[in-house]
Amino acid sequence: MDSIEAAKRRMKNRRRTGIQKEGDNNANNYVNSLISRVLLSVIVFFGAIIFMNSTKVGNEFIKETVLKENISFTKIANIYNKYFGDIVPFEKVMKDDKTVFNEKIQYESITNYKDGYELAVNKNYLVPIINSGVVVFVGEKEGFGNTVIIQGIDEVDYWYGNVGNLSVGLYDYVSKGGYLGTAQGEKMYLQFRKGNEYLEYNGFIE
Repeated sequence: MDSIEAAKRRMKNRRRTGIQKEGDNNANNYVNSLISRVLLSVIVFFGAIIFMNSTKVGNEFIKETVLKENISFTKIANIYNKYFGDIVPFEKVMKDDKTVFNEKIQYESITNYKDGYELAVNKNYLVPIINSGVVVFVGEKEGFGNTVIIQGIDEVDYWYGNVGNLSVGLYDYVSKGGYLGTAQGEKMYLQFRKGNEYLEYNGFIE
């Protein structure tokens, strides 16, 4: 009997040891993969900087593409995730579109204005975010006043003009339906742009 019980204990210990080793191996594999991706990203980054600063082709690329064209943060993120994977293992936490403010754009009237639209709203209207994305600009725009531009996950640039009391900052990831800020006065401006094309408001707001 003693030998049977001893054999059972040895088998249990082996199973525990095997599970522990498997867990350790998974953790080690993730850490090694993470380190490799970070190092590869650093190498690509500094390689690109050296190329752009030391060659004529690189300088022309900066002038023509980076300085003149609209950079797509969503495209960059998609390319990075495709080849390197998500550096943070909690993808759902970072990309959760769960609403907080849970509102839609409401207005009394809407008219065309500077390739976009002017909306008549209530005084100190609480402005909701139309679509999830990254804040790529916060500041003054001629004719629009204090402006926030969000590059949506659909690669559309959403301009919110004449807004204040902001709850967002530059390069924040914001969620659809969340609280952006308040309209200054009784009007605000919206513009929808994809690349060099200005889009109609139909399909974005009701």
